[in-house]
Amino acid sequence: MQKNDVVEVWIEDMGINGEGIGKVDGYTLFIKDTVPGDMVEAKIMKAKKSYGYAKLIKILAPSDGRVKKVPCPVARKCGGCQIQEMAYEKQLEYKEGKVKENLIRIGGVPKELLERTMEPIVGMEESGKLGAPFHYRNKAQFPIGTDREGNPAAGFYAGRTHSIIPNTNCLLGVEVNEKILGIILAFMKKYGIKAYDEKQHAGLVRHVLLRYGFKTKEIMVCLVINADAVPHKEELIRDLTGIEGMTSITLNINKEKTNVIMGRSIQLLWGKSYITDYIGDVKYQISPLSFFQVNPVQTEKLYSLALEYAGLYGAGKMARDAVVWDLYCGIGTISLFLAQKAGKVYGVEVVPQAIEDARNNAAINGIHNAEFFVGRAEEILPEYYEEYAKNHGGEKACADVIVVDPPRKGCEEELLRTMADMQPERIVYVSCDSATLARDVKYLRGRGYEIERVRAVDQFPHTVHVETVVLLGRK
Repeated sequence: MQKNDVVEVWIEDMGINGEGIGKVDGYTLFIKDTVPGDMVEAKIMKAKKSYGYAKLIKILAPSDGRVKKVPCPVARKCGGCQIQEMAYEKQLEYKEGKVKENLIRIGGVPKELLERTMEPIVGMEESGKLGAPFHYRNKAQFPIGTDREGNPAAGFYAGRTHSIIPNTNCLLGVEVNEKILGIILAFMKKYGIKAYDEKQHAGLVRHVLLRYGFKTKEIMVCLVINADAVPHKEELIRDLTGIEGMTSITLNINKEKTNVIMGRSIQLLWGKSYITDYIGDVKYQISPLSFFQVNPVQTEKLYSLALEYAGLYGAGKMARDAVVWDLYCGIGTISLFLAQKAGKVYGVEVVPQAIEDARNNAAINGIHNAEFFVGRAEEILPEYYEEYAKNHGGEKACADVIVVDPPRKGCEEELLRTMADMQPERIVYVSCDSATLARDVKYLRGRGYEIERVRAVDQFPHTVHVETVVLLGRK
């Protein structure tokens, strides 16, 4: 096979990034925007010795797992929804299969063990006329640029580029986002306010951050700007506050020559500096810089599952006197869920603002048995373990349950070692990347723990991403 060859391919599998996989005379091709069961015509764009990458030209015969019409007109260009072409039930099958495959291949988990412990994936209910879960994100970050006619535009970056695909109506976000963006773009055009040009490091508006409270209906608008102020702000405030539910309008100052979206400084323009929302019965204050799960409907299911796996109920040790560590706790979302059942919860997070939010969230919910520490979990827990032994005559620090919800890169080995040394009865591992989850599970299985329950939760319909909760019990 050579570059620019045009071939007919039957798609038999799907890769970890949502690309279809097919073979021509034994030569493997990865083809974006295809789904298993498709018969397609494709053009080879890059050819390696034993595999290559091809571009979809046309679908010769669609798969039974393909939707008849993709709802978003820019889905292929945008790349944010890698598998929107796939019927939702097939998306769930794909995600569950990916988790299982990674645990077997990377984690070395016996297939027979997973057959006993893996529970069906938690899907999301379909929404409205679109017939699949849409409008589920409570947060959206829109880069602002300039279109070909010189008008301000909002949208999303095309895959692996910083070229903006104009789109103010992302179907994953809430519907009010389109109205808000329309007001901001019209305001910029009226007063000649320039979008930021990252090549020239010039222009004012870089991004628009939007947050929405699903239960409270509160709305936050945060403009990320390359200056200390925005001109004609009174007119912008007047227009935005005409939207029902508007609660917070802020500026985020980012004058750095960087592709990092948010700066460190927040300036309040109108209303509150935060919005509130609930997960279950727990209330949270969410600021522009807060980390908060983007799908509150599925997050409630995810955290309820983590709480169930933690086993904080019934009589005896695993009840109201249980000691729990929540590592990478963010603004205390899981911690405060656990604190409703545990005796004491210790949360650890590296971002100071997040810990400030966590302490505040504990206070507004009247939760007094949660304590939070600022620092890297990889440093805080091992240091605590060593200091405890020094101060207690060599006695080891213990925990009843450790909950860990790390970033995509997973946990460092020193942290995993300390977790095992503390000999908790249960380790609940919440993961957004099943590959690093599998790697860490392999280590913990080698240190005296075994998988008891596994379940995937679909937090991100139409994308390749999936959350997983694993319960590891001490043998």
